[in-house]
Amino acid sequence: MQPRASKEEILAAIKQVPLLSPSASQLLQLTASTDHDIKEVIDIVKYDSALTARVLKIVNSVAFGLVHEVSTIDRAVGYLGERMIASLALSDSASALFHKELQGYNGPKSELWNHDLRTAIAARAIAAQAKEEMNPDLAFTAGILHAVGKAVLSDFLHNSASELLGEIDDEEVDDYLAGEREVLGIDHTEAGYELAKNWELPDTLTMPIRYHHAPADAPEEHRALVYAVHLGCIVAMMCGSQSSDSLQYRLDQNYTQYFDITAEQLALIVLEVNETFETLHDAMLES
Repeated sequence: MQPRASKEEILAAIKQVPLLSPSASQLLQLTASTDHDIKEVIDIVKYDSALTARVLKIVNSVAFGLVHEVSTIDRAVGYLGERMIASLALSDSASALFHKELQGYNGPKSELWNHDLRTAIAARAIAAQAKEEMNPDLAFTAGILHAVGKAVLSDFLHNSASELLGEIDDEEVDDYLAGEREVLGIDHTEAGYELAKNWELPDTLTMPIRYHHAPADAPEEHRALVYAVHLGCIVAMMCGSQSSDSLQYRLDQNYTQYFDITAEQLALIVLEVNETFETLHDAMLES
């Protein structure tokens, strides 16, 4: 397959992606830290009128079905949780990325966001089964961000999907990542990592982006979190995906070193992902 763009062209395109809003950037930095208080999250939201309105509208949506209206940000943040607040800020700030049509992956509008949200829900549930202490909310945030590189590469992969799938079937390449590298000299994990660095995200969030399809290669201090996102990504694909690369990656079975999860528990996580996704998805649509 002939290269369709140079790696240098793609890296240049990444540098042109707009920065995150101050609120989204601050929330991602804050929620990636283990040393913070929910009051700090509330304070960021309070000083962003658009985000305040969005949060209140979502918490009072029919999807959540609260009996009494929530009228203060303090209560809204307490109810939704900081992971949801950070995700809302990210979705709004980078809407052009997360909700675009992924033509290079044959994915419809918002397919990337839907996959990332499912991954986040799954990663959070998986983190709760970690053998050593892990922050489930951090796993959720890492899951939301993990595949952002696909939004960049999609523009350079037009009409490549059928050829890439054919090469995988013919065992000419190992998986979709290898196919991306063959065509473009870069894959979506590296593209996402470069974008995350431009956004000045902390290592706890950039490492899952870079290594979510190769968790064993992640730095040891981040490896457990990366495995949570890795397994969450596979679970999300099992729950449904309309992208051409769905289930075209290898599952690293070594996740069992970090999590006590039986086949039955994984099946329950799939159910949880589907149910929680519908609630969150409906709430965001209503708002």
